[in-house]
Amino acid sequence: LRSISVAFGGFKALDDVTLSLKKGEIIGLIGPNGAGKTTCVNVITGFQVPSSGSVTLDGESINTKAPHSIRRRGLARTFQAGRLFTGLDVLDNLAVAGVGLGLSRRASEDEAMRVLTWMGAPHLAELPAAGLPYTDERRVGIARALMFSPAFLLLDEPAAGMSESEASDLAKLIKRVANELGVGVLLIEHNVGLVLSVSDQISVLDAGIIIEEGDKD
Repeated sequence: LRSISVAFGGFKALDDVTLSLKKGEIIGLIGPNGAGKTTCVNVITGFQVPSSGSVTLDGESINTKAPHSIRRRGLARTFQAGRLFTGLDVLDNLAVAGVGLGLSRRASEDEAMRVLTWMGAPHLAELPAAGLPYTDERRVGIARALMFSPAFLLLDEPAAGMSESEASDLAKLIKRVANELGVGVLLIEHNVGLVLSVSDQISVLDAGIIIEEGDKD
């Protein structure tokens, strides 16, 4: 993001925000409710057109690209609400992402099982998404975002509602995503302890403005 602003009428949700992320790096984005954190993710992933400024991915402008086009370029995200397809099982929830990327159903199912196995959750494959415990629902959302090896992953409050031990497990997974897969991770989270435990750099957003940024030390 370079000098991104987003205005809704007279209200500025983001004001001259600049943020960068490299592959294999974890950036934490923290701030109070209403600070503009989710708006940042929506701008990056094409769900919100900025009023001004530029969004680039590997040097290419993606300001006007549709969300599915941005995903095909290697930038994936999760959502606060999970947004699983409750009428499908877990394997098919992941496979849908592969089909949406233009792959065959067979290749998508194979990739789905590979991702679930990598995450240590192959036992979830045949379970209905509608009946998953909350923590597993979050894990499936991350697994779906990891289909076919994106270069960057944006996590929108993935630890919301998790216990301390569940958040600790999530922290280990986020580190594996960056270290083992080389994926750049933007972590938006209210759990400051989680952010501090995994992030290489942290930016603080308040009232749409980056008020502080730097390494966690």
